Amino acid sequence: MPSVERTAARVALAGIAASAVLASLKTGVGLAAHSVATVSDGLESAADVISSGLVYLGLRIAAKPPDDDHPYGHGRFETLIALAVGVLLAAAGAAICAHSLQTRQQAPALFAVWPLALSIVTKAVMAVVKMRAGRAARSAALTADAWNDSVDILSGSVALISVLLAVFFPDHLHDADRYGGFLIGLIVIFMGFRVVRETALQLMDTMPEPVQMEILRVEALRVPGALGIDKCFARKTGLRYHVDLHLEVDPKLTVMESHEIARAVKRHLKNRLDWVADVLVHVEPHLKSTPEPATKS
Repeated sequence: MPSVERTAARVALAGIAASAVLASLKTGVGLAAHSVATVSDGLESAADVISSGLVYLGLRIAAKPPDDDHPYGHGRFETLIALAVGVLLAAAGAAICAHSLQTRQQAPALFAVWPLALSIVTKAVMAVVKMRAGRAARSAALTADAWNDSVDILSGSVALISVLLAVFFPDHLHDADRYGGFLIGLIVIFMGFRVVRETALQLMDTMPEPVQMEILRVEALRVPGALGIDKCFARKTGLRYHVDLHLEVDPKLTVMESHEIARAVKRHLKNRLDWVADVLVHVEPHLKSTPEPATKS
């Protein structure tokens, strides 16, 4: 497993441990303090443990080399994991909403706020670390997990405010804690749908950003003998992209000479662009290199 992917896997493991501790604290303290919002945020962190575990599994399998049955590698498994994380978040959000609306209990105690404050700080750190590691490894699952941590900051803040309102204004805002839990559920549902949308686009072989494709074309034409590019496509298979390139060369070259240029383009792109997993080069004649037939006067 490359060093970048090893780092991503370690970050996912750290996320599992942090979410497990926070889930236990928030759920336990929330029950003791009679805080629906704190318990709801604890349930959301418990879902994070499962999602981070799935992310780690996806990274491990996606890093496996290609084999006879999977010539393009196992990267798509990582994308499927990201899709599963999105569905899990949406389901967890729906469960949190239902729990919050069905619960009727006394006003929460003030000590319910300290695990929420701890969670906000921890998730802020984890979101930054996961986002950087996810972008470095081009991991859809880890990036989705980073966005999930970012939402945790928002949900933790909502829970914190809800508890404070219910504690300090019990006569007028007695249900603030319960409605805060419901709002947390809605936030989690929204995040789940966002992750599902992004991963679905990857499964549909959506092209990379135009800037990336332009860089690909420019780098390919740096190779001596590469005269033009007719077509260029790229699809993401997990952590990196597979590229299909129609390369134009001098039509007067032999098949072997054209083949060597194609091999040089493939090597150059894989060496220069770390987001390129493999390149399939199709050689075509460069039409401008073919002299036009003389016309009779």
